[in-house]
Amino acid sequence: MNLKTMTGLEVMQAFTNGHIPAPGIAKTIPMTPVTVEYGRIVFHAIADASHSNPLGGVHGGFAATVLDSVTGCATHTTLEAGEAYGTTDLNIKMCRPMPFNKTLIGEGKVINKSKSLVISEGYLRDEDGKLYAHATATNMIIR
Repeated sequence: MNLKTMTGLEVMQAFTNGHIPAPGIAKTIPMTPVTVEYGRIVFHAIADASHSNPLGGVHGGFAATVLDSVTGCATHTTLEAGEAYGTTDLNIKMCRPMPFNKTLIGEGKVINKSKSLVISEGYLRDEDGKLYAHATATNMIIR
């Protein structure tokens, strides 16, 4: 597969279907894409003991990384072949402590796309819909 000739949606579909390897961050923060469509992606993510902070809870960087990933990957699905993106702004609101060893659902959606910027939002919830963290992100399109 030549990633340079694939649209962002095609790349994310190939990643989701296991046709291209997961990026290294998916090993550091265990997250797996389960749904991908134009402008939207859903990941499952699980925090374990390696994500603990000095107080013994899940480090806030876990949620930040998952939310950066889902907002960025939602952006990625809207890109043309040969385009890339970079996060220029990520705003996160933590709503409650992250649980250990529980599958959380991270969802990212594009809410606006212009010629140069994509604005997206992301949510980290459990299977009951309880909100753990929310984010908005701005990504610059790189041509």
